[in-house]
Amino acid sequence: MNAIEDSIKNPVGTQERVLFDNIKKAKHTIYGREFGFNEATTIQKFQNQVPAVHYEDFEPYIELARKGEKDVTWNGKIKWFAKSSGTTNAKSKFIPISNESLEDCHYAAGKTMFALYLNANPETEIFINKNLRIGGSSELFQKYETRFGDLSAILIDNLPFYAEMKNIPNREISLMSDWAQKMDAIINATKNESVGSLTGVPSWMLVVLNKMLTDTGKSNVHELWPNLEVFFHGGISFTPYAENYNLITGKKINYFELYNASEGFFGIQDQLNEKDMLLLLDNGIFYEFVPMEEFGSENTRYLTIGEVEVGKNYAMVITTNGGLWRYIIGDTVKFTSTNPHRIVVTGRTKHHINVFGEELMIDNAEAALKRACDKTNAIVSEYSAGPVFMQGKEKGAHEWIIEFDREPTNFEEFVDFLDKSLQEINSDYEAKRYNNMTLNRPIVHQAKPKLFIEWMASRGKLGGQNKVPRLSNTREFIEPLIALNQTNF
Repeated sequence: MNAIEDSIKNPVGTQERVLFDNIKKAKHTIYGREFGFNEATTIQKFQNQVPAVHYEDFEPYIELARKGEKDVTWNGKIKWFAKSSGTTNAKSKFIPISNESLEDCHYAAGKTMFALYLNANPETEIFINKNLRIGGSSELFQKYETRFGDLSAILIDNLPFYAEMKNIPNREISLMSDWAQKMDAIINATKNESVGSLTGVPSWMLVVLNKMLTDTGKSNVHELWPNLEVFFHGGISFTPYAENYNLITGKKINYFELYNASEGFFGIQDQLNEKDMLLLLDNGIFYEFVPMEEFGSENTRYLTIGEVEVGKNYAMVITTNGGLWRYIIGDTVKFTSTNPHRIVVTGRTKHHINVFGEELMIDNAEAALKRACDKTNAIVSEYSAGPVFMQGKEKGAHEWIIEFDREPTNFEEFVDFLDKSLQEINSDYEAKRYNNMTLNRPIVHQAKPKLFIEWMASRGKLGGQNKVPRLSNTREFIEPLIALNQTNF
C-alpha cells in the first residue's frame, strides 16, 4: 500500500520514470535503434520520434519475435505470446509477454489487487479459502519454440507454487482446450471445495456456475460455497450480468472490477461500493490519452497523465515493459477522478456505432439496457447491435439482437424504453432520432436460448477470454446472429 500511495501522490514523476526505464532496457533493440531511443531524452522527443501504432503496423516486429529473434522490440528473447480473442478485427493478435511484463505488470497487479481488496475490506477471509479461476487454453507454437495461448493460460502456467496452492482447479484442468470437457472437470474438481473468491470473465463464470447448480441440485451458490465473499472480474463489462449474479448467489457478495488485457494490467477497483478503478501508474506501463473527438484526425493530441480531465472520453495508448511502443490498444476510458487517477472503461474505438454521427458507445448501450430492464422486469444475458444503412429515401436505424434470462413483461415497451433511454443518455443519438430525422426506432430481435454460445462456438471462440462483440459500425456480427437465430428456434 505504501508503494501504491507513493504513485498516487506523484503520478507525473512515476509515469516519467516508467517510460525512461522502458526506453533504457530497449534502446539497443531493432525497434529502439530504428526510432532513435537514444535521443528520446524527454517525453516530447519520445512522442516526436516514435510513431503511435495499431497492431497491423506493429505486426512485422511481433512476427520476427515469434520466430525466435532476439532484441526485436524488447531486450532478449520473448518466449510467450498472448493470443487475443480478436475483438478489434477477425484476425488473431499475438501480444508479446516478456519476463518483466509477466512479473512486474501482471503478477505485480495481482498482488496489488489483493492489497487493495484487503485495504477496502480488512475483515476478509478469502485467504483461508480457495479461489476458483476460469482460464483459457495453451498451445505450443511448434515451429519456432515460442508459446502462445490465452493470457490467463500463460499466467496460470507460470504461477509460483504458493499461488497455485490456493487456486482451483489445478493447472492441468485450467489449461484444457476443450471447453465442454473442461467445464465438467472444473465442476467435479471444485464442487466439494471451500471457495472464498472467484476470478474470471463474467460471461463464462456465469455459465460454469449455472451448470454447477444444475449438476449439484443446489438452488444457489451460497448453498454450495457458504464462504464465498468476492468475485474479481474483468475482460468485459459486468453491467449486463449484474442481475444474473444477484439471482444465483443466494447472498450478497462483493464484486471487484479489474481492467486487465493481454497487453497489460491497467486498473483495479479500490473501493467496495464504487466501480471506478484506480489506474496503475507504476506497473511498467506508460500511458497516453487521445481525446475521442480528435482520434484519427490530423491534429491528434497525445496527453499524458498530468493533462487529462475528468468526464472526457479518451482513446488509450500504451508503452509497456512487454515491448509495445505507443500502441493504440483500442479501448476508450473516462476519468472519474484525477486525485487519485480513477477510470471507467467506456468502450472500444472500433466497437461503437457512429454511422449517422450518433457516437453510441458501449457504456451508453448498457446504461440504456439496464433502464429498459428495470422498467419491464427483464434480465439481459447477451446482446449485440449494428446499423441499418440508409437506402434511397429510407432512414437508417440500429438493429439489436438480445438474449434474455428473464423476458420483459412487455417486449414492445422494452424497445420503447431502450430507445427513450438512449435518447436521454446520448444527445447525439437524440438529435438523430428527433422526428425520425435520420434514425428510425430501433429494430430489436429476441434471441433464442443459448444463441450467443452457439454463435461463439461456430466461430471457434468458446470459453476462456473470448468476448461477444457488443457494438459494430458494420453488419458483420448482427447478420450472422440473425440468420442463426432463425434456425431451429
